[in-house]
Amino acid sequence: PGEFAARLAAHQSGSYEAWIRARPANDFSSLVPLLERTLELSRELATFHTGFSHVADPLIDRADPGTTVDRLQPLFGELRGVLVPMLRQIAQQPKPDLAAVRGHFDEDAQIAFGRTLIERMGYDFARGRQDRTHHPFMTRFSGDDVRITTRVRTDDLSEALFSTIHEAGHALYELGVSPALDRGPLGSGVSAGVHESQSRLWENLVCRGRGFWLHHFAELQAVFPQLEAVEPEAFYRAINRVEPTLIRTDADEVTYNLHVIIRFDLELALLEGRLEVRDLPVAWNERYQSDLGVSPESDTDGVMQDVHWYADVIGGQFQCYALGNVLSAQLFAAANRDAPEIASETQSGRFGTLRDWLGGNVHRHGRKLEVDALIERATGTPLRIDAYRDYLQSKFGDLYSIEHWDGPLGGA
Repeated sequence: PGEFAARLAAHQSGSYEAWIRARPANDFSSLVPLLERTLELSRELATFHTGFSHVADPLIDRADPGTTVDRLQPLFGELRGVLVPMLRQIAQQPKPDLAAVRGHFDEDAQIAFGRTLIERMGYDFARGRQDRTHHPFMTRFSGDDVRITTRVRTDDLSEALFSTIHEAGHALYELGVSPALDRGPLGSGVSAGVHESQSRLWENLVCRGRGFWLHHFAELQAVFPQLEAVEPEAFYRAINRVEPTLIRTDADEVTYNLHVIIRFDLELALLEGRLEVRDLPVAWNERYQSDLGVSPESDTDGVMQDVHWYADVIGGQFQCYALGNVLSAQLFAAANRDAPEIASETQSGRFGTLRDWLGGNVHRHGRKLEVDALIERATGTPLRIDAYRDYLQSKFGDLYSIEHWDGPLGGA
């Protein structure tokens, strides 16, 4: 209803402005009444949608249609059961040196190198553009105007490199939707989770892979002569270093989903009334300590770090990131099964076969197929963590010389 939409929008605007002031001041107490009001409005929003069994379901459905709490809880429970013991084993091993990605790297040179890579991936600058920003994103104006932004740090080479590739992955999805669907309700990506799978597939499974850098590292050294003494393997290990951090957006492949699962669980606890807003920082810190082995010293890097709850609603804000990670491996495994030449092409700097497979099995359909149908049609199975678990265990077992992984958390 219009009256509710106006109330919600006015509150979100005021809450966002308050968060901008409160976060640097480490002042969560000032946000408690606003977040309590957000929680009330989130529950009210859910009541306008019928046919759901859980208060969070219609909120989740806004980003990931057809996805419910009943499906996510066992999936995330299984995923957490794998990731927590994996992280504990990795934490006992020596950490790769970050010197290969730290130093001073010219900003314009970073942008130029990233542009070369995404053009090779298939991003068409005749149908888009790249600009610089404080927080990277992709935006679509039409099927022939899909733009990306990149954040650059001159002291960390990996920031611009992988944010550029990530956003280009999103853009390739939108650019690949069938022109027949353009300008209609079916002419864009089907869900936030599937969209995230495309960005994470290119960022992590392709461009953080050893094969990718067998070809591209010499080009990177030519752009940045300070890397001439760095071995490709040292660079590969540096960009795949696993280390628990407080900040979700800085997280590595092993820890990232734990950040997401913590937020998902806290959202459910708030919506179900099992957790009061005033107790949120304590619950947050306890979960970070139990799952990641770190705990924030302030709410600035804890419960206030993400803008989502302060500028939108509580519920349905984070699950897409974990879904995208899981699905990226499932899709990549299916692509390599159907086209085994993808691995050798990647090592020679060619991506046409992978791009065409994704275009034909995911991109061109837009929103024409529901998520479950799209996934099963492309991979042969429903969404499951098997391919993602196998990918992580293979990659990081090799990186950290771990021959046998511990059993899942809480089980054998």
